[in-house]
Amino acid sequence: MKASREFWDKSAPRYAKSPVRDEAVYQEKLAITQEYFRPDSSVLEFGCGTGSTALVHAPHVRQIIATDISQKMLDIAEQKARDAGVENIQFQQGTLNDLSFDKECFDVILGLNILHLLEDVDATLATVHKLLKPGGVFVSSTALVGDLFFLWRFLIPVMQWVGMAPYVNTLSKEALLSKLTRAGFSIEREWQPNKASIFIVARK
Repeated sequence: MKASREFWDKSAPRYAKSPVRDEAVYQEKLAITQEYFRPDSSVLEFGCGTGSTALVHAPHVRQIIATDISQKMLDIAEQKARDAGVENIQFQQGTLNDLSFDKECFDVILGLNILHLLEDVDATLATVHKLLKPGGVFVSSTALVGDLFFLWRFLIPVMQWVGMAPYVNTLSKEALLSKLTRAGFSIEREWQPNKASIFIVARK
């Protein structure tokens, strides 16, 4: 936990300046997600980074609680929200296990580019399921490290050893879908813009 927090705190300034890798794919993900919003929706985004996606979604919902393990990331996110005049996002530092939320209090939960960075994906999915209202949706975008070429799977531990990469879970598409199903979700939409990642909308 401490090592991950320190890694992302250190990475925050560089992360904030990084361009979106594929703008067309990103915009499509935003559009699909917003189909599940209502003006009165209460949304949780965990692993929100510097808040860019939360800021885009904020005008379409009542409130967003955006969390991240890194306070440095959240400092940047809060400044971006102030600069944009966005007032319906509440930023909180911590993990889903650290923070206290009421059961069944969110209409939509977003976990974008985060599941493959978690050691216990099953526990996280169980918490997400518990926090969603009946019929609520979980939107995730996940790197499928387990489906990458062997060379990449070999390089990641090397990068971790020299401090250039955080913990990475070697999830495959099959494993992720199985975990979601076991957690009580039904898969409503799935889209693979490329072999290395998958975008999923799962309903409670």
